[in-house]
Amino acid sequence: MTSMKKQQNNSTHQPDFVFKKKNYVVMAIGLAVISLGFILMSGGGSDDPNVFNPEIYNFRRIRLAPTLVLIGFAIEVYAILLDPDKKESE
Repeated sequence: MTSMKKQQNNSTHQPDFVFKKKNYVVMAIGLAVISLGFILMSGGGSDDPNVFNPEIYNFRRIRLAPTLVLIGFAIEVYAILLDPDKKESE
């Protein structure tokens, strides 16, 4: 019994991770795109609450930023479903 414990302690078992390095790189890219979308969405307010600033409804905040956020979420889904062990066809 003690010899079995010694054998188990001597063998180093590497933990099996669900994702590989390629998955994490694609996830980081997706997170950067999402962050960029939220940064572009911010701002446009007015210093005086009694004055309306129409700059809040410009193209960047209404069309571009939400599109970038959705693209970032699509990249995240792709990163989760990506099989890093699959060989690309040549």
